Amino acid sequence: MSSTQKTTPPTMGETVYGQIAGLLTSGRVAPGERLSLRDLAERLGTSTMPIRAAVGRLAEYGALEVSPNRAIRVPVMSGSRFAELSDLRQQMEGLAAERAATAATPQDIAAIARIEAAFAGTVARANPDGGRAVALNRDLHFAIYAAARMPLLFGMIERLWLLAGPVLNLDMRADPRRLANTPAPRFHAAALAALRAHDGPAARAAIAGDIADAAAFILARGVLKED
Repeated sequence: MSSTQKTTPPTMGETVYGQIAGLLTSGRVAPGERLSLRDLAERLGTSTMPIRAAVGRLAEYGALEVSPNRAIRVPVMSGSRFAELSDLRQQMEGLAAERAATAATPQDIAAIARIEAAFAGTVARANPDGGRAVALNRDLHFAIYAAARMPLLFGMIERLWLLAGPVLNLDMRADPRRLANTPAPRFHAAALAALRAHDGPAARAAIAGDIADAAAFILARGVLKED
């Protein structure tokens, strides 16, 4: 885009949708958590009208449930559905990481490195902030996927994270010992090294390994709904 072109500012509806989607993808709401239009409006500082539209859109994707009495809930996911979701994520996010290894610019890699360092520093603390760790994990993954410059794939990955994000609470927030012992920093460091080396297969393996490890931990805990 040239310096004379102007980007169109997002509408209120787009902004509100992005904010609610961010609550889901960054794990700030948990499976089974009940929400209300009024609470969301107060949290986001807006009226209920754009909230209602955003909630309806997210319900179409399966990221929220709206009952006949208009109650809103984050879906409770079954073990089999989560396992399928994790398999899809490994394939799609692995592909994005592989492409990012050849498409990422030095500026992309520098930004990814800053997030990687912030995440590693957060989980290394004596009393790590689980919420911050979840958000940084999300930011790191999406910075890598954006660097692939594949907008269709990026959009598909965003849809998967709308479903997966709340479940990640069960991984990084539920048990402080998980953050102390998580291999995520190792996978993240391997992904960053692969991007710097322009090694697509290694980048794919690092991201897929990160997703697979988190999924195995969550499934082993037996906290997801039975089929």
